[in-house]
Amino acid sequence: MVRLNSIGGWRFTRAVVLCAAAALVAGGCDKKGTETPGGKKAQTDTPPAKAPMVVGFSQVGAESGWRTANTKSIREEAEKRGIKLQFSDAQGEQENQIRAIRSFIQQKVEFIAFSPKTEDGWQPVLEEARKAGIPVVLTDRAVKVTDESLYVTFIGSDFVLEGRRAGEWLAKKTGGKAMIAELQGTPGSAPAIDRKKGFEEVLGANPGMKIIKSQSGNFERGKGKEVFEAFLRSPEGSQITALYAHNDDMALGAIQAIEAAGKKPGVDILIVSIDGVHDAFAAMLEGKLNCSVECNPLLGPQLFDVLEKLRKGESVPRRIETAEGVFDQSQVTAEVLKARKY
Repeated sequence: MVRLNSIGGWRFTRAVVLCAAAALVAGGCDKKGTETPGGKKAQTDTPPAKAPMVVGFSQVGAESGWRTANTKSIREEAEKRGIKLQFSDAQGEQENQIRAIRSFIQQKVEFIAFSPKTEDGWQPVLEEARKAGIPVVLTDRAVKVTDESLYVTFIGSDFVLEGRRAGEWLAKKTGGKAMIAELQGTPGSAPAIDRKKGFEEVLGANPGMKIIKSQSGNFERGKGKEVFEAFLRSPEGSQITALYAHNDDMALGAIQAIEAAGKKPGVDILIVSIDGVHDAFAAMLEGKLNCSVECNPLLGPQLFDVLEKLRKGESVPRRIETAEGVFDQSQVTAEVLKARKY
């Protein structure tokens, strides 16, 4: 657990209100009063209203249904709580995120939160935020820095566990025998690195499961379709019996490629992916996607709960994980799909 006032010099200053002695008896502070039966005023203190919280949030982009739901959750929760949100969409460019964070520092926001495109390259701008006395919270993706006190906490998923869950589902479904095509996420990003790591842990225990094609689809549906089309045209294409996609959107793109090649997705090629978005549940209901490992994007409530605690000087954990599950296509009904929030 970390207390705000002990992290890398994060300290809040409080305004002190001085009273004009010339207008008061015995130099006391001015107070509002109510008339009493004796003709005197009973003094009552009126605490000053606290200014609304101002938060700068840098979103990596809008590359998938998951990211869209994540943005919506953050925007809606900020509005619900009366928080002034300075929101910036980096459009998939790390340089835009760094520029946005520096802008937040210049604006002297109370907190900065962001979902980093990649793990590396954040040390200088986070040092600038600390120097300005602005606490930073990471959401969804982590960073690599030499001094972890540069950020207060991380809110998000265990990506290694997600990859492991995808591998375990596939191992059970195939009896530990599969020729796998892999669609990786954005190179250098925490989910791409960790989801691969977790999946390969399972492969290490199942020698009959092998990745025979692997390439980044950048977490994008269109790119997933394009890469999988190339997979199917390759010499190894006819050997592919399963697809592991690092997110649902790439899997949905691959489904289009599989159908265009005259094959049945979910039957000729088993498909497991990660996120649990609405479109993935629709594909499972249609029998085209076999399994989706959940990665909950609705982080808005958790983020602002943390910021409100920090504002009060309360302690928060260094890592806050979200509760998630694994959904096999057999669990998805029309009612389940209708109830899906993202």
